[in-house]
Amino acid sequence: MKEREKLGSRLGFILISAGCAIGIGNVWKFPYMAGQGGGGTFVLFYLIFLALLGLPVMTMEFSVGRASQKSPVKAYYALEKPGQKWHIHGYITLIGCYLLMMFYTTVTGWMLNYFYMTATGKFQGLDSDGVAGQFTNMLGQPVTMGFWMIVVVIAGVFVCSRGLQNGLEKVTKVMMISLLVIMVVLAINSFTMDGAKEGLKFYLIPDFERMKEIGIISTITGAMNQAFFTLSLGIGAMAIFGSYIGKDHALLDTFVAITSGLIIFPACFTFNVDQTSGPSLIFITLPNIFNHIPLGRLWGSLFFIFMSFAAFSTILAVFENIISCGMELTGWSRKKSSLVNAIAIILLSLPCVLGYNVWSWDWLKVFGGAILDLEDFLVSNLLLPLGSLVYLLFCVSKRGWGWKNFKAEANTGKGFKMQEWMRVYLSYILPLMILFIFGYGIYDKFFA
Repeated sequence: MKEREKLGSRLGFILISAGCAIGIGNVWKFPYMAGQGGGGTFVLFYLIFLALLGLPVMTMEFSVGRASQKSPVKAYYALEKPGQKWHIHGYITLIGCYLLMMFYTTVTGWMLNYFYMTATGKFQGLDSDGVAGQFTNMLGQPVTMGFWMIVVVIAGVFVCSRGLQNGLEKVTKVMMISLLVIMVVLAINSFTMDGAKEGLKFYLIPDFERMKEIGIISTITGAMNQAFFTLSLGIGAMAIFGSYIGKDHALLDTFVAITSGLIIFPACFTFNVDQTSGPSLIFITLPNIFNHIPLGRLWGSLFFIFMSFAAFSTILAVFENIISCGMELTGWSRKKSSLVNAIAIILLSLPCVLGYNVWSWDWLKVFGGAILDLEDFLVSNLLLPLGSLVYLLFCVSKRGWGWKNFKAEANTGKGFKMQEWMRVYLSYILPLMILFIFGYGIYDKFFA
């Protein structure tokens, strides 16, 4: 039997698993949720929940991956006791990875398209309505969106097809280090703007009055959700990289989320922009801002290449998951699994592209209006929380892998150690918190 590929370095592992977690949500969702939730108050709750929710489940995913030395589909087979059915979740993790890629490839295509449009000066000379019109135009053009989506899929699969060390690890190292450098440069540039002082104050100083406006429970739940979903837990995206416990990775992920706010808020205050305007902040507000500042085309291009890197890093990590599952399930070579999955993901991503134009149906309004919103709902509200719960129960339950086995694996090597006193929290309190996130997500979507 061919020996399983390994990552070449600890840095490679940290940067790849960070890349998986650093997605678009860190950049567009975190700042506007912090804006609505009282700035520093939200950031504080986010950090608390990251430690209480995110880190334990992430440790469990990594431990399952490392102990089994298998892809998420086969990991349960290696660790469960004879006759148990935990492995069913292994197949669901693969479905979750495909579902995530069905819309993430399209959104990454938007980022690349915006980089291209900014770099070539397509926004220059447009007023704010003109800039907003560009986004609407793009959504109405299935060929343009389809082109960029296919570019993303082919580039992602090509990198993964070259192998773990030569492809994924090499490219991710360059991309993630570039991403962090660009972020720091953009943040420093934001500090020099006229509205920097007010923007940073709005973002970092706790404001309980603003928090009360949207509701204390809503703010706390929002911070809990963001801390939980920011790590892409529950669909095996982390388990595949289970070679070390990536305590460092969560810190890097948080750095990106918080630094994105340092970039965005000073700009918003300088140009009197609504800081809580959500995803439109990225595609409508920021191109307007870049239009009105010195070297705006350069800063805009840098910002959208950074956004593309943030999105593409997740795509590479999840593609690696899908391709390795394909290899284990079928016995195919890496090249064959890459080719078959490239075709599959392009075809599966087409509904998301067409959902804004040819296939825009009224029944999707309950999810947000587009096929992308339905796919996002299935991943974020169902597969991630319930999948995390399965990993959690598998690691703490006598009917699963069991606390002793999990603790022994988690405590192998350097870094954070699981203590015996944590068992009560992980076995009884954390499952209830995850069920609350799941229940609240359903309530918020359909009944609020």
